[in-house]
Amino acid sequence: MITFSCKKISKEDIIKCAFALNKTEYNLLIFLLKKERKYTVYQISELLKLDRTTIQKAIKNLADKELVKKTQRNAPGGGRSFLYSIETKKEIKDKIKNLISKWCEEVEDAINKL
Repeated sequence: MITFSCKKISKEDIIKCAFALNKTEYNLLIFLLKKERKYTVYQISELLKLDRTTIQKAIKNLADKELVKKTQRNAPGGGRSFLYSIETKKEIKDKIKNLISKWCEEVEDAINKL
């Protein structure tokens, strides 16, 4: 927990706010960060006990924000499936740090304009 003046800010709030994540997207990102392997949407929905369409929507949003990468796996008899994993933990942390640094600069600029 981080304290800023009169408000306490949790790590969850920082991550959710930094990337504009909803609760499902946040939980999915944390799940993938902890597991550090590739999963199909079906596997994720089974493990998190959430509907497949909920996972698909969350995965798409995380991929659009470049937090999750999508890999195609071709089946031997034809067809394909997609596997999802996170970028490395370091890349995620660096993205958060860059967003926070940018926010701090914007706050400082706003204060200087007072």
